[in-house]
Amino acid sequence: MAKQGQTANRNLDGLTTAARDAAGQAAAGKGLPPVHLWNPPFCGDLDMRIAGDGTWFYLGTPIGRPALVRLFSTILKREDGKHFLVTPVEKVGITVDDAPFLAVEMAKDSDARGPLLRFRTNVDDWVTCDADHGLRFEVAEDGGLMPYLHVRADLWAKVTRALYYDLVDIGEERMVDGVPKFGIASGGAFFAMADAEQMREAL
Repeated sequence: MAKQGQTANRNLDGLTTAARDAAGQAAAGKGLPPVHLWNPPFCGDLDMRIAGDGTWFYLGTPIGRPALVRLFSTILKREDGKHFLVTPVEKVGITVDDAPFLAVEMAKDSDARGPLLRFRTNVDDWVTCDADHGLRFEVAEDGGLMPYLHVRADLWAKVTRALYYDLVDIGEERMVDGVPKFGIASGGAFFAMADAEQMREAL
């Protein structure tokens, strides 16, 4: 078991170094690492997990360094429903319980298209909600609705319950394909949450 742990530690150390190198190169270009362009060999699964509350774990222990979590978040990639940490030379699988990010703060603004919402994730990325970074709503286990925000590629952020209530407060009714829907307008797009009549009854 000790040998396996040592191997995992070496893998994590190497991954951290490679991620820092990739992040440094991306910073020079003022962007995130181009993980969508990288297709390195798969090197196995790493004992790393992102819990439903956004906490990152390694070997069952929470990663207490926000800067390290932020670093790993920049090399996160999703393929065929599975999440990976990717560098130009290796790809390792990790476990994600729900969504890899949380949307923890919302700023309301407007532009020529109307309302404009911006969300901050738990790794301090700001995402403008529009047609390219939309909201989707799924039915939760308790029967309520759970909103998710598209962050990038196939990566999503779960919107916190507090922000969900804020979204309900600013929601509006619109006709979608001839059916009245209750939803959220942002960035020139409209994201239907539920049938308008159902929302009126619920509220």
